[in-house]
Amino acid sequence: MIERCGSKPSLSRQCQLLNISRSSIYYRPRPINAQDLKIIRRIDEQYLKMPCWGSRSMRTYLFRLGYKINRKRVQRLMRLMGLEAIYPKPKTSRPHPAHTIYPYLLRGMTIDRPGQVWATDITYIPMERGHMYLVAIMDWYSRKVLSWRVSNTLDADFCVEALKEAIDHYGAPEIFNTDQGAQFTSKEFIATLQESNIKISMDGRGRAQDNIFIERLWWTLKHQYIYLHAFDTGQQLRTGLRQWFSFYNRDRFHQGLDNRTPDEVYFGFYPILAKAA
Repeated sequence: MIERCGSKPSLSRQCQLLNISRSSIYYRPRPINAQDLKIIRRIDEQYLKMPCWGSRSMRTYLFRLGYKINRKRVQRLMRLMGLEAIYPKPKTSRPHPAHTIYPYLLRGMTIDRPGQVWATDITYIPMERGHMYLVAIMDWYSRKVLSWRVSNTLDADFCVEALKEAIDHYGAPEIFNTDQGAQFTSKEFIATLQESNIKISMDGRGRAQDNIFIERLWWTLKHQYIYLHAFDTGQQLRTGLRQWFSFYNRDRFHQGLDNRTPDEVYFGFYPILAKAA
């Protein structure tokens, strides 16, 4: 957007025309230091166990572990991670003026077939140096992960890409359920759903149980894979996730699915089991 070398008009004039601060074009974000990365890892692990903890409780938890840290630092790191305590809050359900919030459609509904309801969510992925964000789209009935994307920002683009890929490969579901995150209420994401005539359902604020299967997926992914490996680059992370999601869909059986895998349930397969001796 800004042309620097030998540019006409000048940098000052370009900033004036674009209505941005001139100082912002010289700013270079600093990488996260090693100590903050350790703290972020601790916060991420504990948040999976206690999503109702806010910055005060998280600060006390870290202090008891030996970290000399104040609440403002914890707040900054949790904002960076996109984490917020889950609890009922007064006057916080008002939508962004440019975004529409849709009602929750799944209350009391019997979900008994693949393609009936899809759900999605975003989670924070700690890396050796830095972090990424992961979005996954899941078929609610079978727990199958239909598509996923990683990004180093929380823009809506990577969520829209994952949604389009899932629709292209599996067709459109009847209902799509999300939380009220800005990525899922964005015009691009909503338009993609509406173009395929998909009914839109959104969780109530602070209702973690509305999207419980995605939350279970994040817990399983992080404790059984992410925390056991180190990823230096985004490409390493993508390669690892591709292998893990393939294992999750094809080979990881679920007790809640009568010990079948997500692929078996989604495609209607029944494994041939050996008889007990």
